[in-house]
Amino acid sequence: MARNNYRGPRGRVEEPYRINERINAPQVRLVGENVEQGVYNTSQARSIAQAQGLDLVEISPKADPPVCRVIDYSKFKYEQKKKQKELKAKAQKVVVKEVRFGPNTDDHDFEFKLKHAQNFLKEGAKVKAYVHFVGRTIMHKERGEVLLLKFAQALEEIGKVEQLPKLEGKRMIMMMAPKPATPAKKKKSAEEEDDASE
Repeated sequence: MARNNYRGPRGRVEEPYRINERINAPQVRLVGENVEQGVYNTSQARSIAQAQGLDLVEISPKADPPVCRVIDYSKFKYEQKKKQKELKAKAQKVVVKEVRFGPNTDDHDFEFKLKHAQNFLKEGAKVKAYVHFVGRTIMHKERGEVLLLKFAQALEEIGKVEQLPKLEGKRMIMMMAPKPATPAKKKKSAEEEDDASE
């Protein structure tokens, strides 16, 4: 029997849902699989749940009457936790990778860092590109800005600038985010137009 004899933990954690005997409304609207949906006396709804070896769980306490579902509560809680974890994982997947330049970065170094940034953007990470000024090189701020704008231009097909180059202390920082993937159909029609114009 899936009846929940939950007595509460030693800490302050409270159950998010009222179940079985904890439901104190005189009547409830019953929903769920293998039950005839409708409004029942709470004791009658509890009996229906018990007969199936399941729990009566109040899922919408503010409704009039409160909505209860006949389910296995431990399984239900597990599913809810799983959903929350998935949502958290999606929300936390924003990774920021840093690419550092000097104001006098040569072409070879620039191309090397550009390839890394392309990979980061393709993987879905954001790119924080910055030029670090040491000592008197701060006098050549415009070099840093030109370098970062050149970098953004080289990545414009796969990334979009979220923050234009901005001087913060001894660093000029620019943020880029990956562009959402464009549907293949649009690309194809553009190529067809090019072919037609030739």
